[in-house]
Amino acid sequence: MQAEFRRACSYNEAMPLFAECNCVIMCSLECLKVDLKGLKDDETSLVFDLDDTYFGALDDAEVKKGSLHVSVSIRKASGFFEFLIHAAGTVIIPCDRCLDDMEQPVEADVRQVVRLGSENSEDGDTLVVAEDEGILDLTWIIYESVALAIPIRHVHAPGKCNTAMTNVLEELSADRSSDEESDQAVDPRWEKLKNLKI
Repeated sequence: MQAEFRRACSYNEAMPLFAECNCVIMCSLECLKVDLKGLKDDETSLVFDLDDTYFGALDDAEVKKGSLHVSVSIRKASGFFEFLIHAAGTVIIPCDRCLDDMEQPVEADVRQVVRLGSENSEDGDTLVVAEDEGILDLTWIIYESVALAIPIRHVHAPGKCNTAMTNVLEELSADRSSDEESDQAVDPRWEKLKNLKI
């Protein structure tokens, strides 16, 4: 059970910065919780390898599968913490053209400033973490940075789309264009306007 969890979410064991997790399967996102008050050094580096288990554990996430390598650099300064997060890998999303799943490479960089305060909140670009807890959860910070890195239009490489779906789309496109041509009898008044030069 422990080995399965480590594959889904591995981290640098030399840095015991994380909240304890006694329920490995149910709390598979626990490794992404950083104990800010437990940071001893001025700079700390963490590495996570996240797979389908990570995406599957997120409620309401549109991306359900993928594989990410995430590196986090934490700089402890006077009164705040600076997080530099780099995520790279692939996510599985539906192709816009044929709707079959496709692998989409993604790469994202995030800089997040965090400070301790009286309660969890956002102050401009700064996240405020309640000092009595002192735990920053990176789960959604990583996910949102990756989701924003997905291109607006994502399609398979040429020739990789589902052939049956592509054929149906071509037939529908041909039918539509022929219908539009037949409906476009030009009003002679508009035809005269085309000859005007401005």
